[in-house]
Amino acid sequence: MPALGSPGLRGSGGGRARAADADAPHTATFDPALRGLPASVVGCDVDPALGAVLVELRAAWPAMQNGTATGGFMAHLVRLAGLDDADAVGRLLYDFNREFDEPTPAAAALADRMRQLLNSGDTLVLLAGDGPDGLAVLRFRAAIWSAGLECYLAELYVIPARRGRGLGRALMEAALREAARERGADTMDIGVDEPDLAARRLYESLGFTNRAGGAGGPVMLVYEREL
Repeated sequence: MPALGSPGLRGSGGGRARAADADAPHTATFDPALRGLPASVVGCDVDPALGAVLVELRAAWPAMQNGTATGGFMAHLVRLAGLDDADAVGRLLYDFNREFDEPTPAAAALADRMRQLLNSGDTLVLLAGDGPDGLAVLRFRAAIWSAGLECYLAELYVIPARRGRGLGRALMEAALREAARERGADTMDIGVDEPDLAARRLYESLGFTNRAGGAGGPVMLVYEREL
């Protein structure tokens, strides 16, 4: 079985957050009754990115509130994962890596890893669909240049049978709200493979950019190496 340090559980380096629903914009519904559930934590599962993507949440959050961010007409329930979801999250992580031919620990090992990390407080998982059918993994760290947090989207995944129905966008919109409103994050960054045009379209429609200082600025790059 691959070690937990394999690409299935990378740290804050690269990204493989694939957007399966980029062409099906929808809005997310976050059930307030679920707010008290403990947030689950998982490791990163993402590839190195040629184009780093950064969004200022102080600007993105008002756009999410007033509807100026690209959205749609269908709603999906998105909730925070809790301890009882560890097995389901482990299966989704495993299926994600296997779909893209990445080495991965077994689903049970990934679920155990979730349970070990549940109390860390620096990582959470958002789940969408009844299966659940998709997830977004967020990692947080204290910012240097502000009193807030920096958020990293470690993973975005929707199972093949549920793609094209807006779950990816619903997860992203909920992730932006959770990071900015509930966690006090100032920025969110994402690693995206350059050829993954669907993911890039989704992120750009939500206000993300890979240009330092905005449009016309130099392209931001992400580098990583094994240690």
